[in-house]
Amino acid sequence: MKEHPLANQKMSTVPFAEYCTRVEQVLKSDYGIVVVTRDIPDPLTGDLDGLEIHIDYSVTPEQRLFLLAHLFGHTVQWNVDPGTFEFGRQYKPPVAQELFPAILAYEQEAARYGLFLLHRAGITTADEWFSKYTACDQAYLLDFYRTGDKHDFQSFWPETVAPLGPKLVPSFTPRRRTFRMDGVVI
Repeated sequence: MKEHPLANQKMSTVPFAEYCTRVEQVLKSDYGIVVVTRDIPDPLTGDLDGLEIHIDYSVTPEQRLFLLAHLFGHTVQWNVDPGTFEFGRQYKPPVAQELFPAILAYEQEAARYGLFLLHRAGITTADEWFSKYTACDQAYLLDFYRTGDKHDFQSFWPETVAPLGPKLVPSFTPRRRTFRMDGVVI
């Protein structure tokens, strides 16, 4: 089942749909990355192949904005450091605790590239939301890797979180790999 909107997150004034449009324009014009809306098989809500980002048609505008930025971050990683493609493949729970720091570093770097994308699209008022969504996503992912269970996504939403800082996206040429239906985007 797809995740529900984070209605209790108190960001109702964020124009998520407008921001999605702006981000998609930057993805295409500045990076040559195409966004495709389609049915993504459960439990995933998004996928990528290094050249395209695919988003499930049933996600909310809020989820879509997060996925666009997050999957862009992984797209950058895959194209700048091909070794991250293999690293980003999904682990089967339970995952050894000693892998968690590397997983979090990988996810954190993708988030920082995603925040850079938001800023490049002129979106500078959603940093707190994006930082919280990222922390929630990472906590959810690690819980899944520990337990193998998919608990309520919203239950991982933090009250406070250290703000992310954007990471400058290096120059890269998008290259198609394979879609990661086995990826870490759960």
